[in-house]
Amino acid sequence: MSSVLVSIDNVSKAFPGHAHLAVNNISATIPKGKIVGLAGPDGAGKTTLIRLMAGLLKPTQGSITVDGLDSVSDAGTIHLNLGYMPQKFGLYEDLTVQQNLNLYADLRGVIKEERKETFQRLLSFTGLAPFTTRLAGALSGGMKQKLGLACALIRKPTLLLLDEPSVGVDPISRRELWKMVQELISAGISVVWSTAYLDEAERCDQVLLLNEGELLYAGTPAKLTERVHDRVFKISNITGSRRNALTHALNQKNVIDGVIQGSDVRIVIRDASQPPFIQDAKDAKVTFTPTRPRFEDAFIDALGGGPGGISLLAQKTPPIEAPHNIIIEARDLTKRFGTFTAADHITFQVKRGEIFGLLGPNGAGKSTTFKMLCGLLKPTVGQAFITGIDLQKAPGKARAHIGYMAQKFSLYGNLSVRQNLNFFSGIYNLSGQQQTDAVDQMIEIFNFHNYLDESADNLPLGFKQRLALSCAVMHRPEVLFLDEPTSGVDPITRREFWNHINGLVEKGVTVMVTTHFMDEAESCDRIALVYRSQIIVMGTPDELKAQAVTSSNPQPTLEDAFIHLVEQHDLRNHHA
Repeated sequence: MSSVLVSIDNVSKAFPGHAHLAVNNISATIPKGKIVGLAGPDGAGKTTLIRLMAGLLKPTQGSITVDGLDSVSDAGTIHLNLGYMPQKFGLYEDLTVQQNLNLYADLRGVIKEERKETFQRLLSFTGLAPFTTRLAGALSGGMKQKLGLACALIRKPTLLLLDEPSVGVDPISRRELWKMVQELISAGISVVWSTAYLDEAERCDQVLLLNEGELLYAGTPAKLTERVHDRVFKISNITGSRRNALTHALNQKNVIDGVIQGSDVRIVIRDASQPPFIQDAKDAKVTFTPTRPRFEDAFIDALGGGPGGISLLAQKTPPIEAPHNIIIEARDLTKRFGTFTAADHITFQVKRGEIFGLLGPNGAGKSTTFKMLCGLLKPTVGQAFITGIDLQKAPGKARAHIGYMAQKFSLYGNLSVRQNLNFFSGIYNLSGQQQTDAVDQMIEIFNFHNYLDESADNLPLGFKQRLALSCAVMHRPEVLFLDEPTSGVDPITRREFWNHINGLVEKGVTVMVTTHFMDEAESCDRIALVYRSQIIVMGTPDELKAQAVTSSNPQPTLEDAFIHLVEQHDLRNHHA
């Protein structure tokens, strides 16, 4: 009996009008009863490969078999034995949880007693039993993904294809989703999990690493990670700016990647025989310590290294000189929708040149707080100030200081890149030569030359993000509000984005960010953890991690801290 469920033999896929192959001569196997991660940058070919395995696309060259069935001639039979959860939420938002399940059961021919048993099992499995009458559109991100998973499992599949199932989902829901998928493996279902979160790929039994349609690596995550086992270091005891230290590190020829980790900087070097650089030889406190490599380090290395530390945007942004030190202030901000309190007496201050993070589970109140501070939502109680200006009394004046990058791609999809740049520069009151210069500068900085006439909807995800950022900063705001700005983008694109943010902060720009990506949150100077509409803890990333130290986990990650602090809050309230 074969241990291989899916066999991919010399498969290529070309799309009309595209010069490059979406998938280029790939051969790989998916074993039975395993989780196989599909990783790679935006445009690597992950979704195309999944759709080829699902029999939804025909290969231009080569063949794919699923449990001995050909993906072209036996596509109908494969569909009956397959579970597929697409990248975009594929359910009906104007139907309830139960109505969506009913629809998928009808489509998959699940009837009578089997139907009743299936619903009971899936509602229990996903924890959605109390929410059967809720509209799918009113569910949190995590609950939407659980419903999508339930619908994909209406008929027990031999193969479950998950295309980035955890994008936009908080760490608690991600872990719940992961546990659910591991249960499916124990029930004999094989899973292909496409992901932009490389800590997820690291947990898979095997991983396929794609880049520009080609297969770079197939094997265990641990084996790929071995390639950088002696090349990862942590720089500690940095006395100056961590952001400057990171930029300085990334400008060294022997450093191929680097990220901020709380008060430290983590780097990957090219040549293990050359010791890491010392930022300031006179500063005897700075230490360089070898540290355990992660799959993400090896991923970046396999792709030839990160984007470096240069931000053309920051270089072309003049330093901000203003009298105010407190740039963002929330005083007892409260928002009620009927009897529901979405934000409950939120209070904090953000200083100039600070990155302040709002973290919390889906539905905790982060975006509501965000919108009140941007002047997009009127508080029920409390006040919001930007550079000392009361948003209630002078909203136009306050908003002139703000750049806003929304959670969902908020540009005009039917307009071209150039049209979006012209439109948003006009909204920010740029005109004449000033407007022309600002648009030209964004085109140069973000390398839009080949996309100027492309509609925003058709842009690769990384370029959509660049366009959204460029439209938010072209009027040179003092304050940037970033609502889950890198949701779903790959690590290379994420690093490029944070190069810009770190560079702008060094010029005096103040940043407020929400994110579900905990490694990204390490770049924040301070974090407020929002849960059940309130701030339950506030501090630096290191301070939050220190609160989560236990005997069983002496070195918690920020994700560990996030989950620990939420669980501790629930325990305290349960006993109160």
